[in-house]
Amino acid sequence: MYDVHAARSIAARYASLHRQPILAGDVRTLGMPRVAFFFNAQAHQVLHGATIAEALAERWQAGVDILSPTEVNLDIAYDVIAPHLRQLIAFHLVGSRLARYVAERRGRIIPPKLLTLLAVRRRLNDYDAIALPERTSILLRRLGVNRPRFIHIDHGAGDRAAGFDPRIALFDFALLAGEKQRIRMTAEGLIHPERSAIVGYPKFEAADRLRDRDWTPFADDKPIILYNPHFSKELGSAFRHGTDLVTKIIRTGKYNVIIAPHIRMCANRSGRASAEAIFGHFRIFPNVHLDLGSQRSLDMTYTSLADIYLGDVSSQVYEFLRHPRPCVFVNSHAKPWKYDANYAHWHFGPVIEHPCEIADALLFAIDRQRYYASIQARAFVETFNLDRREPCSQRAARAIAQFLDLLPAQIAHDGRDDTPAARTVA
Repeated sequence: MYDVHAARSIAARYASLHRQPILAGDVRTLGMPRVAFFFNAQAHQVLHGATIAEALAERWQAGVDILSPTEVNLDIAYDVIAPHLRQLIAFHLVGSRLARYVAERRGRIIPPKLLTLLAVRRRLNDYDAIALPERTSILLRRLGVNRPRFIHIDHGAGDRAAGFDPRIALFDFALLAGEKQRIRMTAEGLIHPERSAIVGYPKFEAADRLRDRDWTPFADDKPIILYNPHFSKELGSAFRHGTDLVTKIIRTGKYNVIIAPHIRMCANRSGRASAEAIFGHFRIFPNVHLDLGSQRSLDMTYTSLADIYLGDVSSQVYEFLRHPRPCVFVNSHAKPWKYDANYAHWHFGPVIEHPCEIADALLFAIDRQRYYASIQARAFVETFNLDRREPCSQRAARAIAQFLDLLPAQIAHDGRDDTPAARTVA
């Protein structure tokens, strides 16, 4: 377990795995197209792409590299990827000392994106394709990175307009979680059928590998509420109602509470200070667990463990609905939401506008879950196209391979059924 705000050095763990700069013609990738998975944002995005990189390296003829300006992201990617397949992927800490210095001075985990892009643009132009789980880095094209094709990887499958960013249209290819995204992105002119593919949600596989299913922070068996406020002051509930919500839940004496804000709320010094000011004093309560940025806030530990979801506009509610359970939503800003697609998930449970309503809303959500469960299940299927016959990461890798015209690799086995051990290229 590690804290994303205090990452350990990882050089000793994979210095031998090609962390040195790799140039065109490296023996590991000689004669094969080269694909970069570039993680230029917060750590939660790594889980959306790391297992795709693994599947591409294992099953297709391509040189696959994982690059990031922070060791936190490389550490997570390394942990996610199966140990016997790590040798197929090169891990690179990229960027500049200046960018990391600026990040340290500002109390940020991630160096300024633009400074990183300026530092890596020539290197990234050597690749045949670049896979990105965020949109800012598409600026590489304006910085002269014109050789690679750009592949958009989703980092969430919620309803907010931010997930349907106009910059998605600038990518050459897009991976989609399900039909909901396909319909809306097509309607908004963001994707083309021949340059996109529905592949499901690879994060489920990555999170399942990391998560400790036996862990719990509580000694009793009271129902567990996950309070998962969004980082936005304009949309989230933490800044206006967070303290009162948790206080009123504690006073009922009926629940355990996990407070795990969206990781971006704590992405810099000022954000962490704000979160501490709102929630820090709850640490003294035995029935409250506060997490402002550990691995468990990334790997679906809390969305899997909780019995009830309390939130506002985070897409993590859809991850919670992998197993339908009661939900309550907080409309702290009195938004007219009922006919707004950006708030479609607020139909999964009661919506309140003031903390004084929370105790009754929780009881109502529990009592009416049979009604809400069918709505939740239908929305989950529309959001995530999952196929038991093929893991999402392999579907995503296959879609990328077909788009790039990659050849399949021959997979050698070590004697265990269906356990790839090494790859030989046909």
